[in-house]
Amino acid sequence: MKYDHTQRFSFLVNHVAKLHGAHFDRLARERLGLSLAQCRLIGALATHEGAVPLSQAELAQRLELSAMGVAALCDRMETAGWIRREPSATDRRANWVHPEPRALTAFDEALKVSDEVQAHGLRNLSAAERKQLIALLRKAREGLLAWEPDASKGGKA
Repeated sequence: MKYDHTQRFSFLVNHVAKLHGAHFDRLARERLGLSLAQCRLIGALATHEGAVPLSQAELAQRLELSAMGVAALCDRMETAGWIRREPSATDRRANWVHPEPRALTAFDEALKVSDEVQAHGLRNLSAAERKQLIALLRKAREGLLAWEPDASKGGKA
């Protein structure tokens, strides 16, 4: 086949990410009662190290979701007891989002689910190949983060 896009870097990376996400979502729903999106939100809260809690707007930015999408997600998670929201004392438009203790426990379990999915995805690779794959993906990410397309040349580097 002359134009086999399925062997291109972008296709393979995106397909692997979709497969990982689908398997993770299924297992997390079965074992934790949480979706991938809910686990991502808890993860953002769990790894936040600032003195001030994250707002819904900051969560939307970190998760690359719309503000409305995060608001709906927070509504469901607050109702289910995973998070707690409190209005900002300084900005009436902002709500601070706090993880409940059970959410942090569930996040530890979500990491185990992720490890399990990863183990299945990488089971055909040796330890050296796994290490090399991670190093190469980091380099690819660095290249894309550093890329600043020149608009006058149509975005070509």
